[in-house]
Amino acid sequence: MGAYITDLAVVTVVLVGLTALLGVITNGIGEKFFGGKKRTEFVDQSNRFHEGWKLVGGNKKYKTF
Repeated sequence: MGAYITDLAVVTVVLVGLTALLGVITNGIGEKFFGGKKRTEFVDQSNRFHEGWKLVGGNKKYKTF
């Protein structure tokens, strides 16, 4: 019975992991090949919104703005 539960757990983890990984891969392919000109629309808007903000707190070597 223990071997059955172990096999079931392994198969479950593999299926869930594979499903999640395929979703990420498919999304990346879709954005790259079918994204068009508006591929970075939301990132660009976020960067425009954050312009002029003061950087507060944290270690400055990790700031990305």
